[in-house]
Amino acid sequence: MIIANRLTDGLVVFFIAEGRWTTDIADGQIIDDPAAAAETLTAAQRDEAGCLVVDPQLIDVESEDGKPRPTAIREAIRAFGPTV
Repeated sequence: MIIANRLTDGLVVFFIAEGRWTTDIADGQIIDDPAAAAETLTAAQRDEAGCLVVDPQLIDVESEDGKPRPTAIREAIRAFGPTV
């Protein structure tokens, strides 16, 4: 999955199959193939060059109750908000 921050408001966004961004991780595109991941990241980086998002990165996700969840704590906090 590709995560970034939207430049207009700073919200965390996820790349979806239609080549757009969403704030809902459940709608984010899960990419299993390394070649497809590289190609999708290149598309996301074009949006960075176009000043739509900043710092698009590939992240690992796992399925939890049928919904994607980042495996790294840093990305989980970005996706779901601060821990309290």
